[in-house]
Amino acid sequence: MVGKIVISKKGRDMGKYLAVINCDKNYVFVADGKERKLETPKRKNIKHISITADTLTKDQMKTNKQLKKAIAVYKDTVALKEEP
Repeated sequence: MVGKIVISKKGRDMGKYLAVINCDKNYVFVADGKERKLETPKRKNIKHISITADTLTKDQMKTNKQLKKAIAVYKDTVALKEEP
């Protein structure tokens, strides 16, 4: 599950793309490199996220800058797929 890109379904970060940094029994720790840094990830209930099929590599999750860029690229590719 670590490295998966997820979408927040609940909370003030609803609708944002995040990356799973760590996981626990009922919770995942997520970060986006901008508002939620790798050093202080957000703890979210698994029920409050939607898991996508894509996974980030460890290289893409090394720094906040790389994480932010990887999520932006993923977000752009999803937007291109949704255009008619």
